[in-house]
Amino acid sequence: MVFSLFVVCASAAISLWITGQSGADVRAALAPPPRAGVKLEPGPGGIATAVNVTRSPDGQWLAQTAARTRIPARALRAYVAAATSANESTPQCGVGWNTLAAIGFVESAHGSYGGGTLNTAGQASGPIVGPSLNGNGFAAIADTDGGALDGDPTWDHAVGPMQFIPATWRLVGRDGNGDGTADPTNIDDAALSAATYLCGHGRDLTTPQGWTDAVYSYNQSDAYIRQVRDQAIAYAGQS
Repeated sequence: MVFSLFVVCASAAISLWITGQSGADVRAALAPPPRAGVKLEPGPGGIATAVNVTRSPDGQWLAQTAARTRIPARALRAYVAAATSANESTPQCGVGWNTLAAIGFVESAHGSYGGGTLNTAGQASGPIVGPSLNGNGFAAIADTDGGALDGDPTWDHAVGPMQFIPATWRLVGRDGNGDGTADPTNIDDAALSAATYLCGHGRDLTTPQGWTDAVYSYNQSDAYIRQVRDQAIAYAGQS
């Protein structure tokens, strides 16, 4: 099942960041999933402004929620930090960590696609590379990075636990762990970049239109939107 979801979602290569088109006028907006709650560790003085010092989820909350949702704790920590940071920098966005987690599940089973794992630094244990976007069942997107991220100098592929194509990563790739490098194969970087991507264009993800447009921009598929929404609702109920 995960493999079939992964293949479908690799078609996320045609994004609003690339085409500049809007999907708002061609689909019914779905009510957004509720934003899942979280308990954060207190930061110094209760203030955290930079990505690398964004408060982490409380350890006990993290362990309990990871067990209930079956999200690896390392991935869950990244989703929470990414949503917290994105909402601090763009308060009108309102992205929930459970929406990021739902995308991470559908795209790569939280970095475990192919039997992989995330290490303590949030790095995927092996490459997570989607199918060739050569027009055979997927959009045709010629290579944009000389194969630097996906290993293919002819066609682009979506890469990493949140499945970014190289051209989109070049636009929205962020350094989520403060190590000075934006790496799509690192869950901290990928999750923050996904949150940044979803919050783009001034979207308000607490509204039906804003949430639907954001997820549609990630993958232009109505089935994908429903899949992500159902999973995000489930995570909210388990947190």
